[in-house]
Amino acid sequence: MSQAVLPPPSDRRADGDSDDLLEFGYEQQLHRKLGKFASFAAGFSFVSILTTIFQLFGLGFSFAGPAFFWAWPVVFVGQFMVALCFAELAARYPISGAIYQWSRRVGGEITGWFAGWFMIIAQIVTASAAAIALQVVLPNVWSGFQIVGTDTALTSSDGATNAVVLGTILLVITTTINSIGVNAMARINSIGVTCEIVGVIAVIGVFFTHAQRGPDVVFDTGGAAVDSSYIGAWIVSGLMAAYVMVGFGSAGELAEETKNPRRVAPRTIRLALSVSALGGGLMIIGALMAAPSLTDGELATQGLPYVLNSVLSSPWGTVLLVDVAIAILICTLAIQTAASRLMFSMARDGRLPGSRILGSVNKTTGTPIAPAVVIGLGCVLVLVVNVGNSAIFSTLASVCIVLIYLAYMMVTVPLLLRRLKGWPHRTSQVDSEGKPLFTLGWLGLPVNILAVVYGAAMVINLSWPRSEIYDPSGDFPLLRWAAPLTVLAVVAVGALCFPRGKSHPNPIPTGANA
Repeated sequence: MSQAVLPPPSDRRADGDSDDLLEFGYEQQLHRKLGKFASFAAGFSFVSILTTIFQLFGLGFSFAGPAFFWAWPVVFVGQFMVALCFAELAARYPISGAIYQWSRRVGGEITGWFAGWFMIIAQIVTASAAAIALQVVLPNVWSGFQIVGTDTALTSSDGATNAVVLGTILLVITTTINSIGVNAMARINSIGVTCEIVGVIAVIGVFFTHAQRGPDVVFDTGGAAVDSSYIGAWIVSGLMAAYVMVGFGSAGELAEETKNPRRVAPRTIRLALSVSALGGGLMIIGALMAAPSLTDGELATQGLPYVLNSVLSSPWGTVLLVDVAIAILICTLAIQTAASRLMFSMARDGRLPGSRILGSVNKTTGTPIAPAVVIGLGCVLVLVVNVGNSAIFSTLASVCIVLIYLAYMMVTVPLLLRRLKGWPHRTSQVDSEGKPLFTLGWLGLPVNILAVVYGAAMVINLSWPRSEIYDPSGDFPLLRWAAPLTVLAVVAVGALCFPRGKSHPNPIPTGANA
């Protein structure tokens, strides 16, 4: 008697993941191709410490001197509380459109919709801000990359305009990759993350072997007295750390393309943030130790490229800058990918204008092409609107942080309310391998409370109408109110776009909130 031939274990797990998805009311449309490293790469490349620290080191240093470093561990602890909450939700709701889906299931349809709406806008702005980081790197690699004008500084009109040109070219490339398919995206992303990790280790090694001062430099306030005025400057410098350590939840966005996402995504969320925090902290300390001078003003204006160019002669310094450029590419790619999956998830539920097109998946590539194109066009539009504006960088960075933190709070606040009612009720759930799901247990409540308190404090801090952040040149006073005005505009447009009177095609199944 012949015996049935079972598929390989990996295929059986994939089938189990697809069946698992059916319990939430969705069919498997996206190609489930991502393994553990590809999932980690998605989260790590979104954070992308090579991109964001090279981009923002000068900003943090300019406000609080070397001691701005201490904003880094403070922000990490706060964000890790958020990451732990996300990890618990990722284990229970392995669905694309993570922030939207999590918020919807713990806070209801309206809260979920606005969380998704906020996150889409935030990710468009974040991808735009990441794309213009090329301006910090490429002109230092070759002067020919300064296509517009001669001043390469992001705070100059020439630098801001050239950043838009380079950023637009990059967004065309990432949109093309995202349209080809998840396999191409995953391969490029994984190769890029490997290059970035090697680059981070190399940069740290270079800095520490060329140190001109000890690690106690992080206690130097730059000559300012440690009083109330310095504390205020240090709080402002926290923008740097707050901007870097976001996007760690992107593994949840790719849950429907990940094998055994209930187990892989929670671990990736925690690991991506932790590795980024460790590597980034060492980079900051190393740069402060190796910088030729802390008082000549170069660190504040040029940031890490200044240190690398000072301690390394060509071609090694150039090689590391090229590695940073690769990191910027994969960072922009990862953000756009996450945003397109979020848009697809909302459109699949009929919650966006043009949902029929945005919620469709190309059968050949297994990719939602329309969302990728819309996200790419949105990013270019954000850049073009700011052509010639010297405040483009700090304004974009600050606004996107506020939007992301608000979207995160639309998850952590309703989750806290659910915990007070006994969530999670079911503790015996397992993943597709039969292993128990990640849970915080009795730590859930205190961790959740800390996540909410931290998020609220950062939203207030980052939204404050400071001229030094939003209008450094003093030419555009209205920009000081960019954050609150942008939030109001996003809420107003969201209210107009909210699908009133429409039945949800995928209502939350009974028991899905357990």
